[in-house]
Amino acid sequence: MPAVTIMPSGKTIEATEGSRLLDILMNSGETIQHKCDGKAECGSCHIFVQEGRKSVSRIQRPEHEKLDSIIGVGSKSRLACQVMLGNENISVEILGFSSGF
Repeated sequence: MPAVTIMPSGKTIEATEGSRLLDILMNSGETIQHKCDGKAECGSCHIFVQEGRKSVSRIQRPEHEKLDSIIGVGSKSRLACQVMLGNENISVEILGFSSGF
C-alpha cells in the first residue's frame, strides 16, 4: 500500500494503488483547488511530485497540454486530478497559489 506524504503540512496518508491523487488529497482534509472536476481543463490542481514520480501514472496528452499553458511549471509538475498512484510511496507539494485558470 503506497503512502502519500503531503508538503508543506508533512501529513502522510496511506492510499490504495490506482487511486487518484486529487481524491486522496481532498479526503485527507488538505485544501487544494479543483475547478474542472478532474478533466485536466483548468490546471488549478497543479502540484509538484517531489519523490516517487516514476511510480505514478504517465502524463497523457490533455495533462501535458494544460501544463504547457500555465505558469510555474517544472519537471516535477503534475495535475493532481490526472495522477494515479502506483505501488510506491510518493511525496507531493501542494502549491500555496493556484497556477491554473
